[in-house]
Amino acid sequence: MAVNEDLVREFQKIGSITFLTGLNNSHSGNLSVRVGSKMYVTRRGSMLGYLQEDDVIEVDLFRIDSNLMIASTESRVHAKIYMHTEALAIVHCHSVATTALSMVRNEIIPIDVEGGYFIRKAPVVGFEFSSGSKEMEDVLPEYLKNYKAVVVKGHGVFSCAQTLEEALFTIHSLEHSCRMIEYLENIGVDSKGLEKTTYGKW
Repeated sequence: MAVNEDLVREFQKIGSITFLTGLNNSHSGNLSVRVGSKMYVTRRGSMLGYLQEDDVIEVDLFRIDSNLMIASTESRVHAKIYMHTEALAIVHCHSVATTALSMVRNEIIPIDVEGGYFIRKAPVVGFEFSSGSKEMEDVLPEYLKNYKAVVVKGHGVFSCAQTLEEALFTIHSLEHSCRMIEYLENIGVDSKGLEKTTYGKW
């Protein structure tokens, strides 16, 4: 069954932005959208910056179907998030500053105005198997009920929202916040000391 052209164009737009802005490398990350009992998700190993129509795969949310063999390895993680939240779109990126910070923190609290206002806090969660595992399926939806983004330690960030653009904005805003923390640390500022003041204010 052919995928709706408007949906393909939206996947192409968001996927291209994640690559051009450095949120993903040539083949990392994945996108999905829920439409009723179906999920449209990027193909396994696809290049988000150069998506074609056949890179958007239709998968049944509630049963295992044959398309899972070619869909993203994290398709079941996406499906479980849809089943346990009100999300209609999910973006997953391997954004560098966010992923790097996740290696040394258990949560990321933005200290800039925009990050503090829109995100407030992003939990960091570690897994024994950090890519498409059953443990991720069970744990991530619970975090995404309460937070706009959750970071898998050393792997990348998931955000769910009503649209792909909204989820992308959350991930990009979080990445900017992590870069700001990195810059401040590089000039000798204790960014952890600023977190309590900023988070308390928001």
